[in-house]
Amino acid sequence: MEEDVKLGSDNCERSSGVKLDRNISVSEFSCNCCYDILVNPTTLNCGHSFCRHCLALWWVSSKKTECPECRDKWEGFPKVNILLRDVIEKLFPDTIKEKYEDLEQNTEISRALQAFNKYGNEQNQSSSREGRANHQRGGGGFFSGVLTALTGVAVVLLVYHWSSRESEHDLLVHKPVSKWTPEEVVLWLEQLGPWASHYKDRFLSGRVNGRLLLTLAEDEFSKEPYSIESTSHRKAIIMELERVKTLGVKPPQNLWEYRAVNPGKSLFLLYALKSSPRLSMLYMYLFDYSETFLPFIHTTCPLQEEDEEDIITKYIDLQDPTWTQWREFLVKYVFLPYQLLAEFAWDWLEIHYWTSRFIIVNAMLLSVLELFSFWRLWSTSQLRSIPRLMWGHFWKISTQGLLVAIFWPVIPQFVCNCLFYWALYFNPIINIDLVVKKIRRLETQAM
Repeated sequence: MEEDVKLGSDNCERSSGVKLDRNISVSEFSCNCCYDILVNPTTLNCGHSFCRHCLALWWVSSKKTECPECRDKWEGFPKVNILLRDVIEKLFPDTIKEKYEDLEQNTEISRALQAFNKYGNEQNQSSSREGRANHQRGGGGFFSGVLTALTGVAVVLLVYHWSSRESEHDLLVHKPVSKWTPEEVVLWLEQLGPWASHYKDRFLSGRVNGRLLLTLAEDEFSKEPYSIESTSHRKAIIMELERVKTLGVKPPQNLWEYRAVNPGKSLFLLYALKSSPRLSMLYMYLFDYSETFLPFIHTTCPLQEEDEEDIITKYIDLQDPTWTQWREFLVKYVFLPYQLLAEFAWDWLEIHYWTSRFIIVNAMLLSVLELFSFWRLWSTSQLRSIPRLMWGHFWKISTQGLLVAIFWPVIPQFVCNCLFYWALYFNPIINIDLVVKKIRRLETQAM
């Protein structure tokens, strides 16, 4: 060995023209893992150097991106120290040649190096994609700013438009029945269903106001001037009239009236159903069963009834769900929660034409995003993290509900309206962009 070292020193002196003061030993260029001469030396951020194959074996066995000696995390992907490699190969050419021959015959080391280099290529490609994405985001700054500004203006105009119509939506849900005009009684009647429009002229001809409405009995509806011959129609009107008498006002029968009566709850449910639908539906079942959950499950999982009376009164006289309804609901609840939201919006398509369509599109996009999330967990073998993610969703919804309960009285109504309409109408646009990015990422990974 001493001869090899001395010969290596002589060769170095002749090639560089610089005379060394002392002999150099192999131990001064040893790996901190195998304590043998460095082969393809790789220097980490901490300054320690290792053989390339030693570092690969360490990574394969531990799956840790840290120094084997001091345990400091390395940044990026370690590369061969070319300067140190050239010096060692010039000083100890025979020793390095023997080491290379031994390594070529070791299949375990070859597999470790192959896996380590594959990991490095994936890291480099990921860094390149992030760099291109950052460049694209930076290059589109002007257009992104314009789009954001236009979106903000659209939200303000939309809020102003709907605020000017709020009196139309929430007039009857806040006005006592005894003060209803005949026109308002007809408005209440028409919202019971398309069938009620046949009796609009009869109520107007009788000048039925709120006070008179409260005094009417079931048998009077079959007489002049009402002449309602259908038993199911009379039953539906009487059942809804009983609810009006109990509440003293008109109960909410559509999205806007529900929001007018429950502004804080509607804003909370809108965001909670979007971010964590399963926990939000569980909340409705536990804490808002009669008012919210029963209409929801009867709308999304209706009984297949052919009786006209059952069809008319299905939203008025809501009973506990049957086992058939529960079975259908639980399957969708576990696997397709956003489909339940889409089906609920579909049932209100004739009443809320554009709003229902926005909700349906958003539900489809959220389903796709959830599928991408589960695919990422499956492909990266992180399914065990699902309970932790569910707990995070639970904590998020609880925090949102607490914040709404605490700060709702002091938040300006205009701000709340902006948040409401943003989530309802502009969130689908954001989700379209997210879905496109997810698809492009999958295409890049496939390449």
